[in-house]
Amino acid sequence: MQKSGPVLGIEGTAWNLSAAIFDDDLITLKSKPYKPVQGGIHPREAAQHHAAEIGGLISSVLEESPVPIAVAFSQGPGLGPCLRIVGTAARALALSLKVPLIGVNHCVAHVEIGRYASGFEDPIVLYASGANTQVLGYLNNRYRIFGETLDIGIGNAIDKFARSKGLSHPGGPQIEKLASNGSYIPLPYTVKGMDLAFSGLISAAKDSKEPLEDVCHSLQETAFAMCVEVTERALSQTGKDEMILVGGVGANCRLQEMLRLMCEARGASFAVPEMQFIGDNGAMIAYTGRLMLEHGSVLQVKDSRVNPSFRSDQVSVTWRNASPAKNLARAYDGEGLVMGAEAVVEISNQTVIKRRVGKKYRHPDLDHRLISERTRAEARLISEARKYGVPTPVMSDITADTIVMEGIRGEKLKDVLSPVSLMEAGRMVGLLHSGGLIHGDLTTCNMIIRNGQCCFIDFGLGYNSTEVEARGVDIHVLFQVLESSAPDYLELKKAFIDGYKQTFSEADEVLIREHEIDLRGRYL
Repeated sequence: MQKSGPVLGIEGTAWNLSAAIFDDDLITLKSKPYKPVQGGIHPREAAQHHAAEIGGLISSVLEESPVPIAVAFSQGPGLGPCLRIVGTAARALALSLKVPLIGVNHCVAHVEIGRYASGFEDPIVLYASGANTQVLGYLNNRYRIFGETLDIGIGNAIDKFARSKGLSHPGGPQIEKLASNGSYIPLPYTVKGMDLAFSGLISAAKDSKEPLEDVCHSLQETAFAMCVEVTERALSQTGKDEMILVGGVGANCRLQEMLRLMCEARGASFAVPEMQFIGDNGAMIAYTGRLMLEHGSVLQVKDSRVNPSFRSDQVSVTWRNASPAKNLARAYDGEGLVMGAEAVVEISNQTVIKRRVGKKYRHPDLDHRLISERTRAEARLISEARKYGVPTPVMSDITADTIVMEGIRGEKLKDVLSPVSLMEAGRMVGLLHSGGLIHGDLTTCNMIIRNGQCCFIDFGLGYNSTEVEARGVDIHVLFQVLESSAPDYLELKKAFIDGYKQTFSEADEVLIREHEIDLRGRYL
């Protein structure tokens, strides 16, 4: 480990240019945000702003602080022209002061300042900002991405809608204010397993003829409920009991309230950093840079090129213990009550009663709609899957929110991960896709291994489709879960693919599409 001391952090991935000095605590934090005259962020104009302001900003921070022992900068992801301005300034300053240079991942910095501000050790993180919407958790020296947007970041989505209504940048605070006086109207709700998509929601909101206050209210209610749902899935999947919200959209009071309600219902602790740490800021770069410096993660100037597509799961987190995530979920081989992400399951006398419960964080109309739609869809798809040779529970009764069915005694796939079990899972998914069925939530909690067979449960997000895109997204959900929770991810993925190809003649086309879907997220 290297000696600790004050570290200068420079942030400028997008619109907010910021610098800070962090030692054991924050010493100085100053910002010079770029404010577009109209429309959204223009990368070249933002970079020109940063170039004009960065010298004076850094000088003013250094005048009020001790001399830093290292310089940290946001290496990515972000807007290329802006990143290059910050990178150039950081290199020049590090060379001038003859101190180490540290390249910090912007997303990881949000997570670390959130951990610092909350005091939480091992939280699930919802990172909601302009360009990014991700649910992350730590496992074996990496921040794994459990789910993310498949198209546009939630902040950019909200700003896009705001611009269409003539509202100035940033649109989020104005939308929040208008929403406080609105009423709920139905809008598209798109959750695909652990992932989200906002484009359909934004298009419908832009085209709506309802009063602007009502559209703003419903846009928030719908988009935020989507984010909270996938965050709850991650908490359920991992068994973790801490959760933090980071990123600029995290300043929204309604989003904070919804997450707090969800965590209270699950018995999890919830925290939001104070305002100065929520959005993009130099303090998060300085603090994370200090952690990296203490563990020897420094750069040579020749290796300090910026990376606009720098993913959080590409960072080796050397400053945390490599202990695996908790695994507190209960298997389906006992009796009693099991609390899942969206339902309470009662297991007794070889019978399972699955009841979808209302979510206090969701608007009542949206909640009722989702419970009813998902219960009907699940019952229909459970029955259809059996026609194609896929083991599913036999149902005996169905109501608007409850399905009574056979209890499948076995072990959840997540508890028996092996090439053999994954190959069997691949074979069964191939049969599903051959029959035009999309499971919609292919996580390792929704597959039960019984006598060597892979049985499927929880079709609540499922639907019928023969489209390559739908099948690719279906598999992408599983691959993300494996990557975020299994150290031997690549071996397990290969076994699944081998099984999938055995039972589905169009497997190669779907797997190519899954890779394309993966790249969409990686280059947001």
